[in-house]
Amino acid sequence: MPETLFVNGTILTMDESRGLYAEALLVRDGRIAAVGPRAQVEAQADSPDVVDLHGAALLPSFIDPHSHLSSYAMGLQQIPMAGAADFDDIVARIRRYLQENQIPKGQWVTAQGYDHNALAEHRPPDRCVLDAAAPENPLVLQHVSGHTGVFNTLALQQLGLDADTPDPAGGKFYRDADGRLTGYAEENAFIETIKRIPTAGGPQLLRCYHRAQQCYASYGITTVQDGLIIDQMAPIFQALVDTNGLFLDTVAYADFRSCETLLRQFADHVDRYKNHFKIGGYKTFLDGSPQARTAWLRTPYQPASGQEKDYCGYPAMKDEELLAQLRRALKEGRQVLAHCNGDAAAQQYLDLFTRAQGELDDAPDIRPVMIHAQFLDRDQLPRLKEIGMIPSFFVAHVYHWGDVHIKNVGYQRAARISCAASALAQGIRFTFHQDSPVIQPDMIETIWCAANRITKEGKELGPEERISTLEALKAVTVNAAYQYFEENRKGSLAAGKLADLVILSEDPLAVPADDLRRIRVLQTFKEGVRVFKA
Repeated sequence: MPETLFVNGTILTMDESRGLYAEALLVRDGRIAAVGPRAQVEAQADSPDVVDLHGAALLPSFIDPHSHLSSYAMGLQQIPMAGAADFDDIVARIRRYLQENQIPKGQWVTAQGYDHNALAEHRPPDRCVLDAAAPENPLVLQHVSGHTGVFNTLALQQLGLDADTPDPAGGKFYRDADGRLTGYAEENAFIETIKRIPTAGGPQLLRCYHRAQQCYASYGITTVQDGLIIDQMAPIFQALVDTNGLFLDTVAYADFRSCETLLRQFADHVDRYKNHFKIGGYKTFLDGSPQARTAWLRTPYQPASGQEKDYCGYPAMKDEELLAQLRRALKEGRQVLAHCNGDAAAQQYLDLFTRAQGELDDAPDIRPVMIHAQFLDRDQLPRLKEIGMIPSFFVAHVYHWGDVHIKNVGYQRAARISCAASALAQGIRFTFHQDSPVIQPDMIETIWCAANRITKEGKELGPEERISTLEALKAVTVNAAYQYFEENRKGSLAAGKLADLVILSEDPLAVPADDLRRIRVLQTFKEGVRVFKA
């Protein structure tokens, strides 16, 4: 059996029960065979390949507690809008893409990643702007959050949307003074509509999934999440499974509203990996995005043009639908992930999960997860702990949108986002994620954000909610493994666990917190096989 011996560096096990540090680690047949003092580990080896760490640090690879692998992969064949400066820049990028790629008339085009907060106009463009960019192609421009977007006129026509189209529950189509659609849509009006847009398939799309996994591996990640899959995606995943197209463990969560085909077709993948693909449970949405001012809050946003006084955002679904979803998950014993950014959405989740759980005499422990938990507040933590719910904080919001949150809700409320230190003080196990493709799956940056809580403009945002580097590392290793019910297989370096490893340029625990971002990922291994090298 193949063996690999790692020596001559810092080996950070993340296993506090056996000691955080070791001198050597032996991998045999994809699993950790031994870890500990070098002499003892070497004695168990039989002519291994030796990896000299040259003073670098070996850790358990990072585990992604929430992102969207499919959206990331599909985004690789879409027009990137990250960093767009203004409407003219958006138009120029789209025109250039159409010309350089010789996109035929009538073919759907998607652009993604713009942020109205960063545009000179400080608002989304409308369909007229997009018409100037792509007059002969149906076009959708997706916000970086994934919760809002803009359609051009041709796209609206092909989707059958017009002035008579009603707003769906939990969403809104924006209209001009004459009642005509502007092209801008938010939450369910946007999310449900884009499901109807045709996507490219075939070998090109499979190559995009391969590239996406390579990117995750470059950040030291070997377990990724596809945080919302629907029945229409079944052929894509069938092709990935049939061609062994997944080389990283991929945990997918099915949309309650569109899952029957997936659960039937991939019955062998429910709660267990097969060809690196597992369906881990269900996903649901309870509100929107705080930077888009659609997250559902208990207290109002700061006043903004075009929004009513005391605007608090709004829920994505009614109590009755959510309660039915939670009852189903508990009855089937399947994990549920609920997108909650605002504290009102968090309260809805807490209240209705408590109710659904209380209806069963012997409710299973499904380790429910509150995704994002941006505005989950300190007074809500005791209930969350009682339930056994895991908050997965999007703590990088502190850096990427902290200044926007200060503007939208004021400093005092913004300072309490991602209240990791408060959760830690109450003994609550939490994880961290990046919600990629919203931002890159950069675990090192996220650890830096949690330990420093500095905004892009250099403001300290809630310094009392800073946590140590060690606790931040736990959130993307041992705690993340626990979230997936995989604590016996992943998350720390111990004999018998999978050899999912990352080599970092420095030991994070030896680097000052404000310098953590200088650490680089040098190599990543999935079950002992190297899947990335810098």
